[in-house]
Amino acid sequence: MTDTEIVIVLGTRPEIIKLAPVIRACETNDVPYSVIHTGQHYSEELDAVFFEQLELPDPDYNLGVGSDSHGVQTAAMLVGIEEIIQKEQPETVLVQGDTNSVLAGAIATSKMDIDLGHVEAGLRSFDRDMPEEVNRVMTDHVADYLFAPTDDSAALIQDEGIPADRIHITGNTVVDAVEQHREFAQKKSSVLEELELQRGEYVLMTAHRAENVDDPDRFEGMLSGVSRVANRFGTEVVYPIHPRAKNRLEEFNLSVPRSIRLVEPQDYLDFLNLESNARLILTDSGGVQEEACILGVPCVTMRDNTERPETIDAGANVLTGTDADEILKSAIEMDRTAPDWTNPFGDGTAGEQIVDTVQPSETTEEMEMISQ
Repeated sequence: MTDTEIVIVLGTRPEIIKLAPVIRACETNDVPYSVIHTGQHYSEELDAVFFEQLELPDPDYNLGVGSDSHGVQTAAMLVGIEEIIQKEQPETVLVQGDTNSVLAGAIATSKMDIDLGHVEAGLRSFDRDMPEEVNRVMTDHVADYLFAPTDDSAALIQDEGIPADRIHITGNTVVDAVEQHREFAQKKSSVLEELELQRGEYVLMTAHRAENVDDPDRFEGMLSGVSRVANRFGTEVVYPIHPRAKNRLEEFNLSVPRSIRLVEPQDYLDFLNLESNARLILTDSGGVQEEACILGVPCVTMRDNTERPETIDAGANVLTGTDADEILKSAIEMDRTAPDWTNPFGDGTAGEQIVDTVQPSETTEEMEMISQ
């Protein structure tokens, strides 16, 4: 048995970004913790220097699972996480979001006498065809601590029968992360100079979700719509293309319009810099919707649904699907929108609140000692 109080499970870049404030809160408050990196989306190019860039300690464990089918990947992570949790015997295991790493961490922890905390609980797209939706729902229903980012997400999980005393509204750690990492990006990133871009004079595109890029008609619709946006605005679209999307372009023999500039995937600080300085963002990413909202950059989401409806309610984002005409229409609408919305995701203290909540209080520990 170790002195570890918290084990943090992560496996993808968005999880590292959103759990970085939790890790820093553990460091600041001298809370003993360990980090398990499952290696779910491990890429030597993108991930090897990630912790160094964000000035985070290296993970204590790296399972190196890599990509595979849902069953094979989740099973490998489940075995590895269980062994480490049995060794560490923490008070609490924390997972974040809706990936297979989250599901594996949730299942492993739920079978032990150890508390499970779900960071970013209560997000719902109400689309069970999305693997992410299944992962987040299952994790919420076995968690002991549900850290909801907003009142709306808290209400959703309470409506599903989860007791109110398990739900804690903390805001979203993405706010903490953007505020903490924006300064790093300004100091360390030279991506605008390297790509010869000027602030506010380009549109940023991301597209990687399976339901979009694995469907040739939807992918082609996105490319056509984004190209129309570029032609209408008289500006370039920069598209850091995900390896999955690049493979699908070749497989479907889709041509990319000249107005869309394909660039290599960017590291996090470079991408944050691209987001911060874009005129408009066109995306199918949940995390990018949040970041755009926080950064004050108008966003168009090329999906049929979103688990971030707060961004739409705030006026920072619009849902448009993958029809080319609708993408152009929505882009014009958002380009005319003043970025004066209120960020709905909290005050940037979510990481501290989460660590404070799961830490055993001195009073509790004293009572346990007295009763023994």
